[in-house]
Amino acid sequence: MTQPGSTPNRPRRGAGCLQSLLVLAVILGLGYGASKIFGDESSKSKGSSSSSSSASDGKGGSWAIGDCGGPDPENKPDGYRAFDCDEAGATFKALKIEDASFLPNAIQCPAGTDLIIQVSRVFGSGDGKKGGGIPTNTVCGRNLTGDHPGDAGAGGGQLVEGDCISATAKEIACASAGANDFKVLGLVKEKAKCPAATTEPMELMMAMGRPYDVICGGKV
Repeated sequence: MTQPGSTPNRPRRGAGCLQSLLVLAVILGLGYGASKIFGDESSKSKGSSSSSSSASDGKGGSWAIGDCGGPDPENKPDGYRAFDCDEAGATFKALKIEDASFLPNAIQCPAGTDLIIQVSRVFGSGDGKKGGGIPTNTVCGRNLTGDHPGDAGAGGGQLVEGDCISATAKEIACASAGANDFKVLGLVKEKAKCPAATTEPMELMMAMGRPYDVICGGKV
C-alpha cells in the first residue's frame, strides 16, 4: 500500500523520541462499497479502509517504531505531534511505519493499530497546518492506554482477520455479534482463495491499492 515519498534524514533524538512533528490523523471509517455475492445493496464498513489528509513536520524528521506522539494543541482538531513516551501529552506509540501513499486503500496497518497518521513534509514557508506538503511516511499507532479499538474483534480500526462484520459488511464488535453476523476468516483477492469454513464470501467494489477484493465471512 505504498508509494514512495521523500524521506528526510532523521534529526537528533532526545530521550529516545523524535523532535516535534506536525501530522494529521487519517480519518478511519470512510469505508468501502461491499456487495454480497447475492447482490445485496452496497454498504460502508467502518475502519476497513482509510482516507488521509496531511500536514507538514516542517523539520525534516521521520518516525521510527517505538516513537510516541499525541494531539497537538496548536493544530486542532486533527493535528498530532511527537512527544517523548513518558511525557504527559503522549497518547500513542508507533507500532509500524509504512511509506506514504496517495492511495488511501493502499495503507494497510497490522492488527492492533488504533489510529493511522500520515506525516508530510512542507518546503518553503508553509507550516503544514492547512493540509499541504508531500507525504513522507505513515504511522500505525497503538494507544498507550488500555483502549484498543484496533484489536481483532474490537469493532474499530482497519478490517483484519478475526474481526466481525454484519451481513452488509459493516464492521462490528464481536461481543455484540448475532446469528446473522459473520467473522472475518480471510481477506483475499478471489473467492476461490477463501478458507473452507467460509459461508459468506463478500465481493467488494473496486478500490485502487487495496490488497484484497473479497471478505471471507464465516459463522461467529
